[in-house]
Amino acid sequence: MYKITTHSENETIELAQNIESEKFPNMVICLEGDLGSGKTIFTKGFAASMGIEEAVTSPTFNIIKEYTQGELPLYHMDVYRVDDKVEELGLEEYFHKGGVVIIEWADLIQKYLPEERLDIRIKVLDDENTRVFIITPYGKEYEDLCEAVL
Repeated sequence: MYKITTHSENETIELAQNIESEKFPNMVICLEGDLGSGKTIFTKGFAASMGIEEAVTSPTFNIIKEYTQGELPLYHMDVYRVDDKVEELGLEEYFHKGGVVIIEWADLIQKYLPEERLDIRIKVLDDENTRVFIITPYGKEYEDLCEAVL
């Protein structure tokens, strides 16, 4: 487990870019944190680093947004509103499409997540700009990634 503290949106974006620099096909990043904690900011930084120029927004009502014009496809998911419809989404197939999957509110679908993944829990501290990122790698590729950039 790794703990990283950021003090601004730019530092959050920088953290995302560092992680992106070690991306690999079929990578799964699971984001967890309260509303406004920085899940979408993290994803925007990651996407920009991949060369995705399209505006990245939270896919709250779409559930899944696909960005295919970057170095690898990016599948951005927000599972906050899926309730008991998880099976209907076909999430598992995204884990094997050769892109990067970033899931906001991943803790809500814990039993559907792949064993090997990168969990990132974001906590907002009292001053509103400070975030603590608790990063837990599951699997050798993710452990290597963390060793390389954190």
